[in-house]
Amino acid sequence: MTTHAHQDRPSRTELGRVLMAAGALTPDWAPAYAHVPRAAFLPDLMWPFDMASGRSVPVSRSDDPQSWQDYADADVPIVTQWDDGLHRGTEPGTEPTSSASMPSVVFRMLRDLDVSPGHRALEIGTGTGWNAALLAYRLGAGNMVTVEVDRAVAAAARTALERFGLAVRAVHGDGLAGRPDGAPYDRVIATCAVRTLPYAWVAQCRPLGVIVAPWGTHWGHGDAVARLVVARDGRSASGTFTGPVEFMKLRAQRAVRPDHHAYVTGGADDRATSSTDLTESAFLGEDRFSAQRFAVGLRVRDCAHAVAEKRDGARPVWLYGLDGRSWACALFRDAGAASVWQSGPRRLWDEAEAAHRWWRDKGEPGHERFGLTVTAEGQSAWLDDPADHWPV
Repeated sequence: MTTHAHQDRPSRTELGRVLMAAGALTPDWAPAYAHVPRAAFLPDLMWPFDMASGRSVPVSRSDDPQSWQDYADADVPIVTQWDDGLHRGTEPGTEPTSSASMPSVVFRMLRDLDVSPGHRALEIGTGTGWNAALLAYRLGAGNMVTVEVDRAVAAAARTALERFGLAVRAVHGDGLAGRPDGAPYDRVIATCAVRTLPYAWVAQCRPLGVIVAPWGTHWGHGDAVARLVVARDGRSASGTFTGPVEFMKLRAQRAVRPDHHAYVTGGADDRATSSTDLTESAFLGEDRFSAQRFAVGLRVRDCAHAVAEKRDGARPVWLYGLDGRSWACALFRDAGAASVWQSGPRRLWDEAEAAHRWWRDKGEPGHERFGLTVTAEGQSAWLDDPADHWPV
């Protein structure tokens, strides 16, 4: 089993100092960080993301305890389950389906949650149980309820929590419905991303309570953390995004990857051809977490995009309508204007280019200027002003 440890990773104490300096770990969470180690909730075989190789690598505590401990104490995400538990063997599986998030992300979201002693909290997505343990340490185990959709993952987390001495109520169930028998809660936090934030979470959170959840559109995997405050009448929740993240999706809201060949059929006569002066870097930004990608996803509904590999100085970007078979492709080149092809009742590239132009005309806002409102009727996004909203 190949591992890549001993790359000058900080110890847990050193990592704590780094997280404090970065503002991720706040002083009120420092005691929980010190007393509740992530290592206590990780399985013997795990697949941390190795920054040097850019991939998940298998690490066994029995085979290489030092590497295992180094990764447990590093600010890296760790896959703990592949393919909904169907995967066997030590090498990575096809799709990661449960994990331990980066400590920096965990504590930024806990900071956003703004808990106080005595608060009752509901967590959607137990995972390893570490996040629930951190909350239970601050709030008391009796004030913490966590729900996990995967029976085996829930059982492992329950065992780890009991072994650690925190009798958290860890329930096997679908977090889409929340946990009504424990409501109302002061705080609700999700450790999986959603595309539609369930109204059940709003209904089960008390007025002026806080909901923190990774949220994203079908456009791609670049999500953002939504921090919503429930209205005084309890009928809605609204708030801004605090920063970009990427999380596994709630299982009931996983994306179905578009089948390219089901979209792109026929010949040249069934598609419109044009060009655009928009450049690859302007449209895509630096990476999948760029603000323009997030903004375009908010404005172009029911659409997914795929960025292909660059070859010979050209990179295709494909758009697929999820409400039909409309598609578009922009072929960006290192020099010259990009060629555009569009087909179907929606002109997806025109929509995407208009959305990018809107983002630019609004001053190229970052994630933090956007917000989300959730009601029983649905959800809507907004920029700066919740009154000026549109459905998403």
